[in-house]
Amino acid sequence: MSKTDKKIHVDVSPIHKIFVPAATDSRTEKIQQLKQAIYRYRNQLLSEYLKHDIQNSDIERNPHGKPFLMAFPQLQFNHSHSRQHYALASSFELLDIGIDIEDLDRNVRFDGLAQHAFHPNELKYWQDLEHDADYWFRVWTTKEAVLKASGLGIRLSLNELDTRVHPSAQGGICHHPQIGSFAYQNFRLTDYMLTVAWRAAPSCAGFQFPQIHIVQH
Repeated sequence: MSKTDKKIHVDVSPIHKIFVPAATDSRTEKIQQLKQAIYRYRNQLLSEYLKHDIQNSDIERNPHGKPFLMAFPQLQFNHSHSRQHYALASSFELLDIGIDIEDLDRNVRFDGLAQHAFHPNELKYWQDLEHDADYWFRVWTTKEAVLKASGLGIRLSLNELDTRVHPSAQGGICHHPQIGSFAYQNFRLTDYMLTVAWRAAPSCAGFQFPQIHIVQH
């Protein structure tokens, strides 16, 4: 699979550079502080990318809750965060962008979540690979990125979606009748797994990856 001239821009930043919690014993308050810090940082990155000041009031949501910019409806964007990282993907050239980022040192009940969330085909691959952690993270982030890209999120059960993640490939294409076809690319970086997804043609014939430019801040 070759690359096209279509582009996706991805910004990745450590959470500690975005958010320093104020002194409080309330978990609810800390979560709210983090949420507001992430929104401010998202707006800052979008403002720099668009060379136009972006505020929360500029962002609307579609019927499924996916955000979009009224002033720049052609811009597709999506963001994700883990405990340690934040990621924002944006593109003027591709439709229905989704992104997910997960820390590789995350304490995960790998088998329990795989039994619950993996499609039977994914589960078989994972078992054949003797429960390989990298494969688990590629499947998990692909599911999240594709469902976020579709706008349905958790409205589609995770185990209904066969991502078709292959043990030796770092990207591919998957389809579900409820959401259509999506392509994706996985990136395993030093301490996190990142997956970007976008709407694609139903067939992989002539399929090409876009140029995905990752900027680590």
